[in-house]
Amino acid sequence: MSGVGGGLAKAEVRLKWDPSPFGEPPRHLDIIAATYSAGDPYGRPVYVVHYESRSPDGTINMSRHSETGMGFGFVEAMVFEFDRMSSVYGRVVVGVAIHQDGGPRAFGDISNAGVVVAEGYRQLLVDDFAGVADATAATVAEFTKDASGTWEFREMVRGFESDPVPFAAEMGSLRQ
Repeated sequence: MSGVGGGLAKAEVRLKWDPSPFGEPPRHLDIIAATYSAGDPYGRPVYVVHYESRSPDGTINMSRHSETGMGFGFVEAMVFEFDRMSSVYGRVVVGVAIHQDGGPRAFGDISNAGVVVAEGYRQLLVDDFAGVADATAATVAEFTKDASGTWEFREMVRGFESDPVPFAAEMGSLRQ
């Protein structure tokens, strides 16, 4: 696990993809974040944040959302304010899920898909989902808090065969 400077204060996850070809149903990807308690970091999420929600304390929220991709770069973004997050939370897992409206789709079916995890101008992760091309959902990042209260980032690109709702429940599992 790599710490960044004195730990993370604020990070952003950005997502991009191209719209579906003419005549096909829209391709809809979503960033999903699951927050776990410090006392049970691999148990059930305390809360999940996605395009229709935000964290109860406002420390995780969507700043941009797209249901179709636009082909103009990063069209969806989620912001994490770790410096304001309650001490009861010890782990946040971030993933991306593909809505399966209009038939099954995997990352390999989505053109120009990509994700960036950044702290300010520093890119912590850049990925194009090629390593999980057959998956319908993938985790991309794990943020954990150490004993001193410092938040750290770890790349965690893992593929799943899930729709968004079941993915939110299983994305923080210990499965490798």
